[in-house]
Amino acid sequence: MITLVKDGHIVNEGRVFDGSIIIEDGDILDIVAHPDLSVVPDNVIDASGCYVLPGIIDDHVHFREPGLTEKADIASESRAAAAGGVTSYFGMPNTMPQTTTPDALEEKFALAAKKSLVNYSFFYGATNDNADTFAQLDATRIPGIKLFMGSSTGNMLVDRQQALERIFSTCHLPLMVHCEDTDIINRNMAEARKAWGDDPPVSLHALIRSEEACLSSTQRAVELAKKYGTRLHIAHVSTAEELEILPPGTSVTAEATVGHLYFTQLDHERLGARIKVNPAIKTPVDQFLLRQALNDGRISVVGTDHAPHLLSQKQGGCGKAASGMPMIQFSLVTMLELVDQGVLSITRLVELMAHNPARLFGVERRGFLRRGYRADITIVRPRVPWTVTPDIIVSKCKWSPMEGHEYQWRVERTLCNGCTVYNSDSPSIFADPVGEEIRFCHEV
Repeated sequence: MITLVKDGHIVNEGRVFDGSIIIEDGDILDIVAHPDLSVVPDNVIDASGCYVLPGIIDDHVHFREPGLTEKADIASESRAAAAGGVTSYFGMPNTMPQTTTPDALEEKFALAAKKSLVNYSFFYGATNDNADTFAQLDATRIPGIKLFMGSSTGNMLVDRQQALERIFSTCHLPLMVHCEDTDIINRNMAEARKAWGDDPPVSLHALIRSEEACLSSTQRAVELAKKYGTRLHIAHVSTAEELEILPPGTSVTAEATVGHLYFTQLDHERLGARIKVNPAIKTPVDQFLLRQALNDGRISVVGTDHAPHLLSQKQGGCGKAASGMPMIQFSLVTMLELVDQGVLSITRLVELMAHNPARLFGVERRGFLRRGYRADITIVRPRVPWTVTPDIIVSKCKWSPMEGHEYQWRVERTLCNGCTVYNSDSPSIFADPVGEEIRFCHEV
């Protein structure tokens, strides 16, 4: 089976150039300026006027399965990923059961093999007492270990110094860490409740889950990583202060999320708890400096922290409303909006959302448009105005903080392993699950 993606503006490895991509049996056979039409392709995709990108890799999603499937599941959210141009994702461990044993990890792989429209892998979760299981894990199957140094997810909160020392010293895979100081957050919440009652208004969320709470925890993580040589990856950096302590030229890397790059805490006034996330979205100054860090190397990866809840669970303030929002369907087009605003170039976008996730986590044969790589390809078209309405939302929760927003870029088509898994001409029709388990080659 030969597919020709014809006459697009190809964005890859720092270049934008006109060309075509030839795909055979799910692999990229060649990238050429003028395809040899003596070999008649079985399928031709006209990419004229479009930009052709490597498939987006989202390093941070919560697809809620198993155990929380009233909010989302692997089938629904992998369809949302495909609609957003995302061809690979790494799932987080705070499901039910939590992915903190090898058996629970195997269960997730089995579910995804049956249900995922796009490529998949899963982080293994660290707890206060499971570091001895790290050695049992197949490093070629997972991106790394996820550690919550500040959370409300039961026994996934790890804040005992002895346990942290053991995790950092024994983890030889990338260690993705959620950094917030729970003691500081609890003190701030107690003070807020004295003034505002049990459920302080959501506009106070960034004061309760404060810059101090983020900075304190991130400093602790960086110190431990330096001590043990751990390959630390700081999830969803939200403050300018954290950026200042990221050591250049080390194995410490950082992720920013689309939500922290696009919104500020002032947006709670119009969107309320719809943009309530942990860590909280911070000030316009923090947003500005996070955006700057996209271009100077302090931010290595842009993910989503896609975390659907039922809209009924998003009602209330800091105490009652659930934290997390769905974003995977609109992550790429939102970042392309920042390209139009001059925040970053389209080549840098591809670095942050495809190349760097592949490099950082050692993803095999994905993340780049190269001969012999799997044909994960996202085709986007500029200057096509459209508005987010409830009927086009694919996520199972059926709401988005982007409702009513007009975009100027559109995902035209998403190919995963050479198969079309989303086509804007037939947006309600998705292919059968064709996602493959991602493989990794971690540097030791």
